[in-house]
Parts: sequence; C-alpha cells; structure tokens
Amino acid sequence: MAMAKRGCKEKCGEEVIPYPFGMGKGCYLDEPFEVTCNKIGSASLTWSDAEADSISISTHTLRIKNFEVLPYAFSNKSVENNESLFYLDLNRNHYSISHTRNKFVAMGCDFYAFLTDTNTKEFMGGCATLCNRTDIDTLRSPSCSGLHCCQITLQKDLTSLSLGIMTMNTLLKSWANQCGFFTFVDKDFLGTHKKMKFSECNEIYRVPVIIEWAVGNTSCKIARERGDYVCRQNTDCINYGGTGYRCNCRKGYRDFDECENSNHNKCPEGKRCVNTAGGYYCSPNRRPMFVLLITLGTSLAVGLVLLVAIGLWAWRKLKQINDRKMKQKFYKKNGGLLLQQQISSSEGRVLLELILFPIEELQKATDKFSESRILGKGGLGTVYKGMLSDGRIVAVKKANIIDDSQVGQFINEVVILSQINHRHIVKLLGCCLETEVPLLVYEYVSNGTLSHHLHDEPKSSTFSWDNRLRIAAEIAGALAYLHSCASTAIFHRDVKSSNVLLDENYKAVISDFGLSRSVSTDKTHLTTLVGGTFGYLDPEYFQTGQLNDKSDVYAFGVVLAEILTGQKAISSIKDDSGLAHRFRSAVKENCLFEILENVVAQEGQEEEILAVAKIVMRCLKLNARRRPSMREVAAELEQLRRTKELPGHQESFNDKYGSINERCNSCATDSESEDDQIVS
Repeated sequence: MAMAKRGCKEKCGEEVIPYPFGMGKGCYLDEPFEVTCNKIGSASLTWSDAEADSISISTHTLRIKNFEVLPYAFSNKSVENNESLFYLDLNRNHYSISHTRNKFVAMGCDFYAFLTDTNTKEFMGGCATLCNRTDIDTLRSPSCSGLHCCQITLQKDLTSLSLGIMTMNTLLKSWANQCGFFTFVDKDFLGTHKKMKFSECNEIYRVPVIIEWAVGNTSCKIARERGDYVCRQNTDCINYGGTGYRCNCRKGYRDFDECENSNHNKCPEGKRCVNTAGGYYCSPNRRPMFVLLITLGTSLAVGLVLLVAIGLWAWRKLKQINDRKMKQKFYKKNGGLLLQQQISSSEGRVLLELILFPIEELQKATDKFSESRILGKGGLGTVYKGMLSDGRIVAVKKANIIDDSQVGQFINEVVILSQINHRHIVKLLGCCLETEVPLLVYEYVSNGTLSHHLHDEPKSSTFSWDNRLRIAAEIAGALAYLHSCASTAIFHRDVKSSNVLLDENYKAVISDFGLSRSVSTDKTHLTTLVGGTFGYLDPEYFQTGQLNDKSDVYAFGVVLAEILTGQKAISSIKDDSGLAHRFRSAVKENCLFEILENVVAQEGQEEEILAVAKIVMRCLKLNARRRPSMREVAAELEQLRRTKELPGHQESFNDKYGSINERCNSCATDSESEDDQIVS
C-alpha cells in the first residue's frame, strides 16, 4: 500500500498522493514532486499546473488528465518554410513521456509530421496523414492509420522534443484556413476514443497522457557518493535513462510501519502492535505469540516445500507429455509417415541403415546450433559442424522453415542418398524429424567447397592445375555413377561448384540432393517444374521442362569452365550473359587463353588445356542430344589424366588428341558449325 509521508495529508479528493509526491512543505521529496490540491479536490503538479491522477509507485507513472492538444493553422507561408514548432520540454531531471503507454497523434490533411530531439537534433519518428478529396473539411479518425490521422510510436526517455511539419500539397489548392492537431495521448484512451474529432483551431482540446518519473537527478552510484541517495533499506536502486534513478521495493518488502500511527492499525487498547513485512499483528503477550508464530511458520514452510515439490513433479510430467506430443506432431509434419512408407517398400530396405537421431544429441553436438558452428548457408538450409557423442565429426543440415510442399524434397534427399555408396558422393548418416524443421546428418568434409577454392583469394591462386584436373575427373565419375551405375538412374539437377565439397586431400565429394530425381531404367526423361541454379541451368530443360541426364552434363560443362577460367557462372556485372556464353565466344574467337585462370595458364600444357576446353564445348552444346554422356566425359578426363602421367606423355598426347593447331581449329569449328537450336 502506497502512503504519504508521516504527518502529511494522504489524499486530494479521492486521489491518493504517495511519497515522494506530497502536499505542503516537507511532504514531498523535492520541488518537481510538489502537488497542489484545489478546492474541488483535483490534484495538480505545481511546476506545470498539469492535473494528475493515478500516481503509481510500482510502475513509476502518473496520468496527466489535461494534456493540451496543439492546434496549428496552416498558411501559404508555412507551406514554403516547413515550420518547426517547439512542442515539449519536461523537467529533465525527473519526468519523461512514457514510450510504452503513449502514442503521438497527428490529425489533419496532407502533411507529414515528425519529431526531433531538441537537444541532439536527432530524428525521433514521423508519419503522414492524408484525406480523401471529398472530405478534406472533416477531421475524424476511425482508426488513426493514415486517413485524417496518423500515429508515431515513441522512443525511450522523451523529455524535450520539437515538432516539425511538412505539407505535401497533394489535394489542397491552398493551405489557407487549414488546421492540424498534434498531441501525445494515452494509447488506451486512443483505443477507446477512436472517433476523436477536432475542428476549430482557436478551441482548446485536452487528452490524457501517461508520464514516467524517477527520483534523484543522477545515477545510483553518484547519488551514493555525494550523500543525497534516497533509497532506503529493502529497496533496489535502478538507473532510469537520463532522468535519474528509481527506488523499487524488493519482493515481500513493499511495506510501511503501521505501528507508527494508530490510525493505520486496529490493535485494541492493551495489545501491542508488532510491524511485519507487508503487515502487522497485535500481541497481548510477546512470548506466547512468538511460540505461535514459530509453530505456524514451521508448518507453513513444510507445507510450502511439499506443495512446491508436488508442483515441480507435476510440471515435469506435463512437460514430458507435451514434449512427446510436440515431437510426434513434428515427426508427421516433416514427412515421418512418408519415410516409413519408403522403408516398408521393396526399395526401402537400404533406409533401415539410417539412424534417427534424437534432437537432444544434435543440440549437444552443435552447441545448440550456435552461429559459431555454421559451415554454410544455402537456399534449402543451413549446415552446422558438430561432434557426436562417439567422437565422430559430422555436418548437420538444418532445413529452412518449410511448408508441406517442401517435405517431399527433404524425404527425396533422404531416399536418394540412402541408395548411394560412392566415395565421391556425400554419405548420409541419418536424420532427425522431431523438431520444427527437419535435420539431416552427413559425414563431415573438411576443406570447404570447390567454389571457395576457385573464386576466393588466396585459395584460387594456389589451387594447382593437377588438383583441378583430378577434381574434374572425380566429379564426372560420380555423376556417371549416378546416371548409369546406381540401382535407378539419378539426375542431380543442381550440379554447381558450391555443391562440390573437398576434403583435406582435395578429394571431391558431390552434395545437396534436395532437387534430385530418380528415374526408372525404362524412361529417358522426366517432365518437372524447372529447378536448379541460374547460370548452370540447361537451356533446353528450362524451355521444355523435360529433365534428362544431359541436363547434368550441361551443368558439369559450366563447372569445368569455372575450373579452367576461375570465373563465376554468373558475375556481378550488369547484363552478364553467363560463363557458358562467354566461354563459347572465347573459343569461337580463338581467344581462349585470354580468359584462363593464371594458375591454369602457367602450370597446364596447352594441349591438355585445349583438350579439356573441347570437352567443355561439347558439354555446353545447346542441343542436348549432341552432348556427350557423363560416362564418355568421365572416360575422356580419366584417360587425359593417365596420359599426362605417362613418360613422354607429350608425344603420347599428340598421338591421341592431335596437334595443338588441329585441336584449336577443331574446337572453333565445332562452335561455328554447331546446330545449336533447342529441340522441343
């Protein structure tokens, strides 16, 4: 219960005036808290003549009932000058406009109102109010959302503000005789009085506003040091912005001494008043009452401990039940039933080897998915590095927030990777379906992506030609395996350098099978919605929607061009036609060596480079039927590597692939004579 200072008047009319506020000398903390009570029982702050009520000690607020609305008459002169109106200046040491309990409201037609800090000149917020052409003479606000009226959300510690007005001249031919109204207002009042209507500039309108207050005019520390600290025992001092500090009673100590004043207790004559935290009791005899209190206190303590123990047990049980229900809900949402159907099918026996990880283990492994564990982010999810309880290092892919249409992509990746066992294709260890978004757990590949090594300095300048050629052969071999050697043909559909991982020995590993599709052996293509990454996308697939193995061949050709040139598939240059087009043009114009990466040009033999360039040109043919298969590409790259490693490989190379001039002419001729019309 909030009370006035002892010996001071407690109420003004029906309004309680608690300390540090007070009426009369010695009854208030200092001048900003002095309250005047008029004859009709209305309280006002002496320093401002503002009528105040609802003074709260717990929230450190008070309500000013008669905050004056500022009218402003527009003129053609003000339109030209965009006048700035001085609006508010509170006592900075103690008061500020409550930013959580008020809004700033502007009412009128076709102007922009904005607030700035008078001291720092910083912009504090603004809003625009518009009118329909037919009702510009009527100011009414059904929602205060921009039509006739707009609101500004306030910032913290508002003590001194300026109001600026900028007219917009959208409807009115002249601003003469136009009027605007501006005010802070209690947002609860605004919510219940939505049809506020102001019309006359010479009339005075008033609204309620919530003001926050603080004691002292500096920080808690400085107040203690200089000796004017006012917080007492069993209170906590809290710094409050730039307006001073507050004294908050600790829990259980919001108290005053009822025994100091007989008017505050009801102890009958002959009984002694004993003050307690939050109350008092009347004692005829100290010792019996003390024993009674000890007994009662002990009983209450034991009962409270038992009650807390029972409540804690019940809470844990309820939490376990809710957690189990939530996990079941997420399991179904994330495709658990679809995965069970795949496991029970004749092709799903390989899925039995997958581990369904509990979320608790993956949270522990990734330090609760800490940002410091992020390996990379992509369109379908974020990948974290983690360590399982058995010491294995893994990569955990956390899907982005998905809808039902994306669940199929997630289960598709699980099913496809479960069918594959290839040293150049990422190994899926398991998944977790009992979280809001699904999680996939892969083997950890430690040396980043091929894109990182090709395009980021200083990695690109030290990435040798031998490594580039070997990695190209490994990627081609893995794609050939997917197309020709897996139990069913698999089209990756998103082959790109950022989806090729490298280990510490620069061994290539293909990843990210979210868009991949399985195809039975009796089919040559699938008709699907177009999916993939711009710059790597097969033009024929983009036009027809027919996905086949040659779509992966085209994307691999772009990756091979990246390996040769070090350029990105799509650069940041405006209107870039893409690396595929740039590469074909360079070969056609016999200027291939001008776009090669320095490492490739310096370390690679011209014959080797031209042989790889010829493979690129064949892979990038616009007519998919004229592209080679991945088996042919893989065989040629592997043969090229073996020929390079043989003694006297230069002569052997020329015997197999011809002279440099022959290959140069052949490459350019292929480009010029190519039938590159897309076949529907």
